[in-house]
Amino acid sequence: MSSPSLTLPSPAAARNRRLLEALGALAIAGTYIYLVLNQPADITGGPGSASALIALSGFLVGAVLLIIGVLPTLPVSTLVLIPVALVLNIVLGQFVGSTLVPFYLDAIGTVLIAVLAGPAAGAATGALSSIVWSFFNPTVLPFAAGAALIGFLAGVAARHGLFRRFYLAPVAGFLAGIIGGVVSAPVAAFVFGGTSGLATGAIVSAFRSMGDTLLAAITKQALISDPMDKAIVFTFVAVLVYALPRRTRLQFPFVRRYRVLAGTAVSQPAGESTGESAGRDA
Repeated sequence: MSSPSLTLPSPAAARNRRLLEALGALAIAGTYIYLVLNQPADITGGPGSASALIALSGFLVGAVLLIIGVLPTLPVSTLVLIPVALVLNIVLGQFVGSTLVPFYLDAIGTVLIAVLAGPAAGAATGALSSIVWSFFNPTVLPFAAGAALIGFLAGVAARHGLFRRFYLAPVAGFLAGIIGGVVSAPVAAFVFGGTSGLATGAIVSAFRSMGDTLLAAITKQALISDPMDKAIVFTFVAVLVYALPRRTRLQFPFVRRYRVLAGTAVSQPAGESTGESAGRDA
């Protein structure tokens, strides 16, 4: 029923995996802090600038460590989906960002992977998406930490059953959007002096005309756009995963183990020991 994974069942391997995931998260968080504190304006010049190379390296190292850590738990079905998720994020994000819609819709692929494979896989997908996208649009790169955070929060929501009830998915997305908006606002303010989207930039300009500081205006814009955006994204992903045949959903160990979706019983595949199960699923 499940596709094969590269599970390393020993307790030592599980500890090493957790360590790699923690180091990956620290690399992403450290790069985010560097960007906020140093406010490198030259990052918009593309991957050739010094600050862009530092950001690219930091986020890439973090994403790679996350992937190495979570890889042994991922079935082939998830590995195949990750490139599709990256394309989905980039195409939708690039299109919506050029319209007058005050949303982003650039995290659908990230949330999909998070729901099917867990927080670490979601975080890695979010960071990778921003890294790949930055080669086409350099302004996206500094937001890799926020994209990784959304993937992580979506995986946590899935693990704790917020996708078992369809009406809870948008609630989880709304809350994740609040957190993500607060995290992304300093990057938009200190690195770019605004936002890159047409509609979101117009909202920031409106708040600025009312006398708000730049950070206050961007934070207010983020708290308007991000929660609604992530509520839409989480709802769309919930519709998508429930549209999958039950047999397909059960191919994902994370979905089985944490009974992520309604009607998915917790089961232990034949031949999988308790020790092996304990080492699974970030």
